[in-house]
Amino acid sequence: MKIWSIEATAAKPKLALGADPVPAKGESVVRVAAVGLNFADLLMIEGKYQVRPPMPYVPGMEFAGIVESLGPKTAGPAPGTRVLGTCVSGALAERICVPATGLSPIPDGMSLEEAAGFPIAYGTSHLALTHKARLQPGETLFVTGAAGGVGLTAVELGKVLGARVIASARGADRLAVAGAAGADVLIDSDAPGLKEALRAQGGVDVVYDVVGGPAFDEALRATRPDGRLLAIGFASGQVPQVPANLLLVKNLTVSGLWFGGYQTHAPDLVAASMAQLLALRAAGRIRPNVSHVLPFEAFPEGLALLRDRKATGKVVIRVS
Repeated sequence: MKIWSIEATAAKPKLALGADPVPAKGESVVRVAAVGLNFADLLMIEGKYQVRPPMPYVPGMEFAGIVESLGPKTAGPAPGTRVLGTCVSGALAERICVPATGLSPIPDGMSLEEAAGFPIAYGTSHLALTHKARLQPGETLFVTGAAGGVGLTAVELGKVLGARVIASARGADRLAVAGAAGADVLIDSDAPGLKEALRAQGGVDVVYDVVGGPAFDEALRATRPDGRLLAIGFASGQVPQVPANLLLVKNLTVSGLWFGGYQTHAPDLVAASMAQLLALRAAGRIRPNVSHVLPFEAFPEGLALLRDRKATGKVVIRVS
């Protein structure tokens, strides 16, 4: 079967051939139809991610496809079922072997391309806003990087949870995407005075930050007493340093959320979250935004879209 292979840290991805997987007990083989790309794929290839698989490895952390076979004495979605799932790596291949318990049937009306970019972005935002921040109806949520794959889901879910959403993104076109997802207030991230702009809106209760750097610092200073700040990622390349004295005097809470960590130590929590998210999608209350669907051979171009911040919503690679 065809695969994309990473031979060395920071090396260019290479098209190669690999052996077809054979499922053991508890596993399923899925014929991959599409793969969602994530900023974490870039970091992993560059050797900067918290998980570093041994080289060579096959990239890709989320996928959608058709169950092809089950291992012996294995319960799970039956062969022929459309499913989505996640993995540490390995999705950018024509077939993947994964634990059967980690697969979720795809609702009717949801395309395989849409499903491929669904689990990580929505799973991250849902756990962050409900489990970590406990966002309440009527509260104000501020989302940085709000037109990107993860930030856009935070805007959508914030509205579903009854919050007033302030979205920050770069330029009018990207802000329009966040507005279409339901954001109530739009702030250009290139404009100066973010702290003042947020304070002019009455401050914020929850900060959902995928950018890091100065945006986190300014949002921290515009957060109301008892506010919660969520560190989701550092797309700017700058990791914020949190002044503990501000946390003390304003009774603030700063939390980090790494979706992959929950998959390892709290899989039941992830499964329950995914069931709620797929129910929201089936009911039409959330609608994933896939800005680019590229052929299998164009995987490097998909990475470039993420690296250069030219994508709004998800970038998906069609495998078969």
